[in-house]
Amino acid sequence: MADYVGAIDQGTTSTRFMIFDHAGNEVSKHQLEHEQIMPRPGWVEHNPVEIWERSTSVVQTALNSALLQPSDLAAMGVTNQRETTVVWNRKTGRPYYNAIVWQDTRTDKIASALDRDGRGDVIREKAGLPPATYFSGGKIQWILENVPGARADADSGDALFGNTDSWLLWNLTGGPDGGVHVTDVTNASRTMLMNLETLDWDDELLGFFDIPRQMLPQIRPSSDPSGYGVTSKSLAYGGIPLTGDLGDQQAAMFGQVCFAPGEAKNTYGTGNFLLLNTGTELVRSKNGLLTTVCYQFGTDAPVYALEGSIAVTGSAVQWLRDQLGIIAGAAEVESLARRVDDNGGVYFVPAFSGLFAPYWRSDARGAIVGLSRYNSNAHIARATLEAICYQSRDVSEAMEADSGVHVEVLKVDGGVTANNLCMQMQADILGVPVSRPIVAETTALGAAYAAGLAVGFWKNTDELRENWNESHRWTPEWTEEQRTAAYAGWKKAVTRSLDWVDVE
Repeated sequence: MADYVGAIDQGTTSTRFMIFDHAGNEVSKHQLEHEQIMPRPGWVEHNPVEIWERSTSVVQTALNSALLQPSDLAAMGVTNQRETTVVWNRKTGRPYYNAIVWQDTRTDKIASALDRDGRGDVIREKAGLPPATYFSGGKIQWILENVPGARADADSGDALFGNTDSWLLWNLTGGPDGGVHVTDVTNASRTMLMNLETLDWDDELLGFFDIPRQMLPQIRPSSDPSGYGVTSKSLAYGGIPLTGDLGDQQAAMFGQVCFAPGEAKNTYGTGNFLLLNTGTELVRSKNGLLTTVCYQFGTDAPVYALEGSIAVTGSAVQWLRDQLGIIAGAAEVESLARRVDDNGGVYFVPAFSGLFAPYWRSDARGAIVGLSRYNSNAHIARATLEAICYQSRDVSEAMEADSGVHVEVLKVDGGVTANNLCMQMQADILGVPVSRPIVAETTALGAAYAAGLAVGFWKNTDELRENWNESHRWTPEWTEEQRTAAYAGWKKAVTRSLDWVDVE
């Protein structure tokens, strides 16, 4: 058997390919950023062709740098930024429009109309999601209504939809020359179009958005022994079995080996995503969380999760770098924030795309409050890191209210976890220990695990648990009084961000 497994991690700001050995150790990696296209306020787009080109480039570069051949990989998995919507032509492979990114808010009128006439309650019941700009359904509708030719081609069967996993898998397996049009249950559960109980596209939900069923990919398990195909012979890395596909946050659950009900992880990336495994039970949220599919092994029953999705966390640090220019690189935010002992009364609510869980307020916008002449850029840097942690507490409290489960230790992963000050703040603000694994890039690792399990590279999840090792643990240092007072300040700041834009 081949000695390695690979995974494409197609994220919001970059795409990487990582190769792992049987112990879950990183063998090789290559990563490339792609352009963030923002043509209007609230609009966020990516070029799907650029994403595909970067994806195929990182695969080849990572293989070359490790002196490996495609035959050295037992399987390949794909994980992706969820909800980001691509519509392309089946015959030409050309997208009709840029990918509309999950952060994009142009569909706010579509989402609010769904809630006004009661369709939103049907979506909540069937799909486990609130009507929101976040999810794919409204984005597909917008493309069909606004891009010339898209509606006619969708009706004739020539236009295909997918999140970026489907776009990559279609291109990896041949594109216009026999490409396989598939997705997995986790990505499908982020569209507002899939019924959580049947794991199939729901005709009533499709009707809400006027989306032809033939546009949609076939829904498959996240770890699929029958596979989605193999990489095309036209590629330099042809012949690799494609057997794992998960949305990025579900892949991180896999990578953090959260396979038991009650286990949770928080991923710190462009946004934050806290997921709690609820087993084969569908737990419907009453506190602003999402009910989503966590994963599915082959023909096994699906495993579900509660999720709290936060739109802006790590991207707030990028905003300090790119828009404000107070840091030259993301890593500098920690040293700048350490110049002061506290936030100096400053709170930053980074509601650039409205507020996601548990508020779901598309009328909110970013706000920095509590400023005085005393404050400096260091206070703003510190408030930015604290905002990451306060938003995670918002979600954690909602999760406990929904599930009755109190998280005893928070497993964390993602790029922001390299910021030791931020992780200490998280422990202080939550009041529970925070644990980071040795392999912090658990999203790619999870996709590799899903692919490897499907082909027997790993026999079972017990083998994966043996691979997990803690790198660092932060324990709370604040008193309960400090924690309560600081969180009250955050909640007050959140109220200042609301009702800022009019939503019909």
